[in-house]
Amino acid sequence: MLLNAGARVVALESDRAFLPDLQSLENSLHGQLEVVYCDFFRLDPLGCGSMKPPAMYSEKLFENLGILAVPWTADVPVKIVGFLPQKKERNFLWKLIIGMYERSSIYRYGRIELNMFVSEKEYKMLTAKPGELRSYQTLSVLWQTACEIELLHMEPWSSFLTNSKTRGLGIQKSMLLPNNHLCLVRMTPRWNLFTGGMTTANSSTFILMVQQCLAKRKSKLIDKLNSWSPDSGSKLLKQLEIPENIVTGHLYPEEYRRLFEAMEHSKEFSESWLYGEFLENTRHINF
Repeated sequence: MLLNAGARVVALESDRAFLPDLQSLENSLHGQLEVVYCDFFRLDPLGCGSMKPPAMYSEKLFENLGILAVPWTADVPVKIVGFLPQKKERNFLWKLIIGMYERSSIYRYGRIELNMFVSEKEYKMLTAKPGELRSYQTLSVLWQTACEIELLHMEPWSSFLTNSKTRGLGIQKSMLLPNNHLCLVRMTPRWNLFTGGMTTANSSTFILMVQQCLAKRKSKLIDKLNSWSPDSGSKLLKQLEIPENIVTGHLYPEEYRRLFEAMEHSKEFSESWLYGEFLENTRHINF
């Protein structure tokens, strides 16, 4: 479909077995298709040093493709289509969103649009609303704050994934959320993400704040604020016109952003609240 539309397409293929057929197709399309031996989900691994394909640094990949960085407020420079690996789906969602807030990895080049097939349970988590305490999580707030999220298509797992022994579904069903479909989801970074006080320098603070607040989604927000700066919670919530009795799992993503920006400008709060019990959890996310 992309080729028929006349788009320039770059195919990143991590399995050598598929390269010959893809390269044959590449040769027949007169420059419209470029095939690269690369694993998108192994871009920019932790550490440094020489890199052996299919792992690769995004800087090298984009340089080879002639893709230049553009300002964050510019139009989307690149659109990526793919499948999130099921075994580490949640880990890759964390890696991508942290890269977005840091404007590192692929996001050094601008507002890279993702069009990804994700499991239904992860889609439900990404788009969960305040009050849906089973599904409304840190990633829900971070992705909704950073991106426009649009469901493009839902396809039953039975359409393309079976277990070779039983001919049944090859994916485990979720006990808490529906997981009967694979969802094609478009995630477009917001042009105004880094305005109003949010920067690449303090975005990690925002991530940690949300993570700490939503660790216990039925706890009162004012109690969490007072634990960071004694007796300051009531004043801050009044300033933002947020009810004092609200629990953390009922606060909207845009309210979390407003709260963060107010804390950044408040004399009562300092960065000392960063180093709480959940800092270690963030450090040990296994990508």
